[in-house]
Amino acid sequence: MADISISRYHHDVKRYIPGVLLTAAIAFVTAWLGNQPAMMGLGLGALTLAIIAGIVIGNTLYPGIQQHCDEGVQFAKQKLLRLGIILYGFRLTFQQVMDVGLSGVIIDVIMLSSTFALACVLGARLLKLDRQTAWLIGAGSSICGAAAVLATAPVVKAESSKVSVAVATVVIFGTLGIFLYPIIWHELAPMIPGVSLSQFGVYTGSTMHEVAQVVAAGHAVSPETESAAVIAKMLRVMMLAPFLLLLSMMISRRSDASGSAKQAIVFPWFALWFIVVAIFNSFHWLPASAVAAINLFDNVILAMAMAALGLSTRISQLASTGVRPFLLGLILFVWLIVGGAAVNLAVNHLFN
Repeated sequence: MADISISRYHHDVKRYIPGVLLTAAIAFVTAWLGNQPAMMGLGLGALTLAIIAGIVIGNTLYPGIQQHCDEGVQFAKQKLLRLGIILYGFRLTFQQVMDVGLSGVIIDVIMLSSTFALACVLGARLLKLDRQTAWLIGAGSSICGAAAVLATAPVVKAESSKVSVAVATVVIFGTLGIFLYPIIWHELAPMIPGVSLSQFGVYTGSTMHEVAQVVAAGHAVSPETESAAVIAKMLRVMMLAPFLLLLSMMISRRSDASGSAKQAIVFPWFALWFIVVAIFNSFHWLPASAVAAINLFDNVILAMAMAALGLSTRISQLASTGVRPFLLGLILFVWLIVGGAAVNLAVNHLFN
């Protein structure tokens, strides 16, 4: 009996190996590319490159080997994604929240809630998008780009094509922001007296999409701006867990109000563990070298999940969505820049 169980276990594991190896190969290549100076200058990190490579391979070579790789690809897209989000907590400490200060916390909360609310209202009512797509684009724009889209997808039970569209919007407009924010600092900020490099960094971190994009934009202004921008951005990342829980509760209440079958709250346990890991990391019990190794491993895990997402996405599915998702992404992008500037100035005025 034991031999049968072991044999069955080995058989189950073998089913996942081809797909996992394929996503790992894409992840390692894109992780290497993401660390090249040219890509870093463009803010194109491993996650962005992984989904691009996944989509290209998924629409060319992958259909011929899909029957051998699909189970492993699905494992990477679902299980490894959750592990990657959990390990993301090693990038954060609660000391960073103290460094930002109360004004930074208030700014991040206002920007997150207002951006997501705008996505819900405009996406469903004005642009007539389905709620899942609007929620995903809203999450990516308001929190931390592709990582937030991936973390939100299982909570809203979104299809791969919708997730890919949402990721595409945050990549496009976030990349545009890399070039736009330094221009804003040099051309527009001097017209507003009293705006410091640090305050502009909080503005950058509280309004840009991806962590890599925030680093690139902040670095283009000054080291002080880059540091403040990253801290403000990490605070937004820390808000991912409570956001997912509140979103799950909102979805459950919507099903009750519509009279449809009651939908149980999908508690995002991986998000809770993300907070636990961040708390653990705040005590600095692990040496810096160990944390760096974990973060490197996490980059690979998340890149594997992004590669798996790309592999299961068809360009025909993306084309069928039309321009409305990107129009929503554009509206949110404008709000983050203009509305974010107004929110930052108003809060800084109240606390100074």
